[in-house]
Amino acid sequence: MPGAVISFNSVDSSLSSLKNCQSYINTGMDIATNVALDLVESFNDVEDVNSMEKIMLEYAAMDRELNHYMEAIEETVNQIKQEKPENIPDLKYLVKEKFTALESKNSDSDLEKNEKYIYFKDQLKEMRKQFRLKSDNNDNDAIEQIDEDIAVTQSQVNFICPITQVEMKKPVRNKVCGHSYEQDAILKIIQTRKQQKKKVRCPKIGCSHDDVKESDLVQDEALKRAIDSQNKQSWSTL
Repeated sequence: MPGAVISFNSVDSSLSSLKNCQSYINTGMDIATNVALDLVESFNDVEDVNSMEKIMLEYAAMDRELNHYMEAIEETVNQIKQEKPENIPDLKYLVKEKFTALESKNSDSDLEKNEKYIYFKDQLKEMRKQFRLKSDNNDNDAIEQIDEDIAVTQSQVNFICPITQVEMKKPVRNKVCGHSYEQDAILKIIQTRKQQKKKVRCPKIGCSHDDVKESDLVQDEALKRAIDSQNKQSWSTL
């Protein structure tokens, strides 16, 4: 006997709406990251930055819950399509049951594995490093009166793209090895090597990473801000 005919149009519509909600969460996390970087740049990076991190974890929790709900819906739909039951089952109950099972496995460490939270922490670390170097150089100029050109050169060492050998304008960071490159330059290399069916070795001298992928590249906002700040400072001294 054939199973009941079930239309999943409303389910598909609900999943689409949930994915839109997920995009709002991602936007919120991007905004929180930029606010935190603004705070570090203005050297107000203790209590306020910690509050941004708490917000990021709250967003990560919402993202996890939303992912679990979408996963529960998709698993339920697939189960029904495979089993083809004679009577239409209680979709709400089945989804809730699967969602509860997924949520029962939650742990705080899950939130710290959120991709955007990892990016947030990585960029904060880089931002503090870049602006601590800038601050240290300024202090040395005032106290020790070291040569200004040497100080600028030291702070700009990491601003040069290993591919173009010029200062980066749109730096991207490799999540695997931690090196940064000019976005257009590294993407062009990846595309060319892809057509040749070959892997891309990290262009940074001395790096052993031999499989650079576009999916491993993220915007290096911290480095871009440091470069922009250095350039503004250079212009102001002219």
